Amino acid sequence: MAVVGLGRSGVAAVRLLRTSGVAVYGSDAGRGPSLEQAAAELSALDATIELGGHDLARIRGAVAVILSPGVPPDAPPVRAAREAGVPIRAEIDLGLEALAGTPYIGITGTNGKTTVTALTAHLLRAAGRDAVASGNIGTPLCEIALREQRPAWLAVEFSSFQLHDCPSVRPAVGILTNLSADHLDRYPSIDAYYADKRLLFANAGAGSIWVTNGDDPDSAALAAGVPGRHLVFSTRRTADGWYDRATDRLMLGEDPVLGRQDLPLLGDHNVANALAAALAVAATDVRPATIGDGLRSFRALAHRLEPVREVGGVLWINDSKATNVASTEVAAAALERPFVLLLGGRHKGEPYGRLAPVLRPLCRAVVAYGEAAPLVAADLAGVVPVERGGTFHDVLERAARLARPGDAVLLSPACSSYDMFQNYEQRGASFRAWVEAR
Repeated sequence: MAVVGLGRSGVAAVRLLRTSGVAVYGSDAGRGPSLEQAAAELSALDATIELGGHDLARIRGAVAVILSPGVPPDAPPVRAAREAGVPIRAEIDLGLEALAGTPYIGITGTNGKTTVTALTAHLLRAAGRDAVASGNIGTPLCEIALREQRPAWLAVEFSSFQLHDCPSVRPAVGILTNLSADHLDRYPSIDAYYADKRLLFANAGAGSIWVTNGDDPDSAALAAGVPGRHLVFSTRRTADGWYDRATDRLMLGEDPVLGRQDLPLLGDHNVANALAAALAVAATDVRPATIGDGLRSFRALAHRLEPVREVGGVLWINDSKATNVASTEVAAAALERPFVLLLGGRHKGEPYGRLAPVLRPLCRAVVAYGEAAPLVAADLAGVVPVERGGTFHDVLERAARLARPGDAVLLSPACSSYDMFQNYEQRGASFRAWVEAR
């Protein structure tokens, strides 16, 4: 068996295979202290490990290739496996196989899926169940499978990349949060991206339960005709899970769950996220009152519309996880005060002019930075004032000068972080550290 990519998921896959006595060749194109340490630990388990490249002959001769989610589909080892007819499986698929019999709620979508995954696990725990959030949220399924005591329930986040090579996906309840253009730097078209998302439904049957977004036509179209019971959430109309604006309450059918003021999350999109998780957990026979208690005790995840601190009357908000235009759109729409928007990073193929309607009412200025800065400035010219920043420190200094008491500064970049940072977490941590030092 070959494992390609030796990040956290790949390491867990190698370890899981070795516990079953499977001969493993693991490889990664990178090098560095963390990879060297992982290689030493895996070699001690009698796995054959290679860093700085891949033995394509070994990969062509493997029984199967287990793929880490960060490995691009056109990477040489993936092409070699495909051309040789070697089965390719995502690490998450291997984990599902090892955890067979453990029920799980599977979550995918363009935006909100990590928050919904965390909410779902939190609500299951609030109901007294031993539940773990896993998958694309950060903890690999293979790592869960290695635990001495396995959880009773799982909330599993699936990225489109993971679904592409996950033929065994069959959740007890599946959630599709929403759909919009994303990863167009990796997919040839939006249709190809949506096709991978639709793989959540690949093994649907009459007993399947699906939770989908009634406010999103693309989600409705993707789930149309899928076998099983369909539950719909909406922030605009009556549905299976809905937001009653007249009474300012989140509802499950006719049952109140909690008042909007008791949900400690910003924005209508987080009301939608809460409703999605609530519907899915309710479908596993948890009472609305218990769900309400769970939602009340949930807290915002790091880097997702995370209020960091108010300084001089200015609220600094870390939404570094917003790596596409749709995410930034919902973040900007969630604010009820004037704001300065920090926008930029590595361009992912989407036009920034789409943000114009949500920026015109309250956005005081945009600070554009990184590789995408020229495109941001061109797309938003005449919409709002745009300044060009240099280093990230310079970007933050400019935002501090532009913001006035009563404003917010919103880091919601609509881009990936890889031009200036290792990942969006490092970008958000840098933002938080700078603000906390003020």
